[in-house]
Amino acid sequence: MPIVTESDLREQLGTPRRGAVLRVPAGARLTPAADDLVRAWDLQLEEHATASRSAPDAARSPGRGPRSDGAPAPRQADVDRARSGAAWDRPGRFPVVLDGELPTCATCGSAVRDKPSHLTQLDAHRFAPKTDPRIRLRGRLDTLHALTLVVQARARADGWDQTAGQLDSIAAYVRELLAAEYQARPPGAIALAGLDEDTIHHASHHPEEAVGLPHLVPDDAHPELLHWLNLLRCQVRETEVLVLDAYPPGSSGEVGAGLSHGVNRLSSAVYVLELQVAAAAGGGLP
Repeated sequence: MPIVTESDLREQLGTPRRGAVLRVPAGARLTPAADDLVRAWDLQLEEHATASRSAPDAARSPGRGPRSDGAPAPRQADVDRARSGAAWDRPGRFPVVLDGELPTCATCGSAVRDKPSHLTQLDAHRFAPKTDPRIRLRGRLDTLHALTLVVQARARADGWDQTAGQLDSIAAYVRELLAAEYQARPPGAIALAGLDEDTIHHASHHPEEAVGLPHLVPDDAHPELLHWLNLLRCQVRETEVLVLDAYPPGSSGEVGAGLSHGVNRLSSAVYVLELQVAAAAGGGLP
């Protein structure tokens, strides 16, 4: 049975394009990393035998048939959800997979057989110094994810169950940002409690329309959870600066632009949670 790796697919794909059609050998099995790439970009895999093209019905979309790692195929509802851009809102899993040829050092180009402590994995094919701007960004995203879970635990402990549930989506979106950065693709659009990113952004700029309050100036009259959310929002804003360091505007293509946009809208989403908590506390409803 032929094995198709992420490297094989990327060699055909070049610059990632959503819905691109790639050719794979008939009966081929995808590695987990290749399968992730297919799902991330909604790639269409067309099976072929030797040099001839297979019939049109041999084309395969992600989500049909069993996964290459043996897990059952997703339900159609999950496939539709993925195509709607909300596929990121799911439990996390470790995103890094070493696959294909031996990785090389991004600085000197030599093969890395035994990773020294000052290098870390940039992607499936390269290692880079831990001071690389992309690695600094990932470290901040890791911290952001950890802080989100701390704030979620605080919300649940204090009885803010709805906010805790929304923070679960915030944590999932931070994982989406991490995965998108590693896979060199734009992240999906954020959504929160049925609100799309445009609605979230509008609410963050027009709080009077959203919750009937002016813009917040946190003080000691606000509940503790609002201050935790404000700290989380500040960390998101600092993360946005690191995105611009790693992906300078005008020189990083759709990946950098997508990450910058995604982190900016994440800041809006956390601010909307602050507004909701302030409105609920003002009405005496924790």
